[in-house]
Amino acid sequence: MLHSMSTTVETVSERSAAEVNEEIRALWRRSGGTLTVEQRAEYQRLVMEWAAVAAPRPARAA
Repeated sequence: MLHSMSTTVETVSERSAAEVNEEIRALWRRSGGTLTVEQRAEYQRLVMEWAAVAAPRPARAA
């Protein structure tokens, strides 16, 4: 049996794009400019969250 990994972002963020962006900036400051594997995963999650908040997709007509 094959299992597939979801590539969709299931973020229901109550944070603004500015708040998420600030967290991204703080991550980079803490890292000193070089991200560890764990930090890279966090960075990717934050960028996806930021993108979902900054440019939400319009609802499709049924």
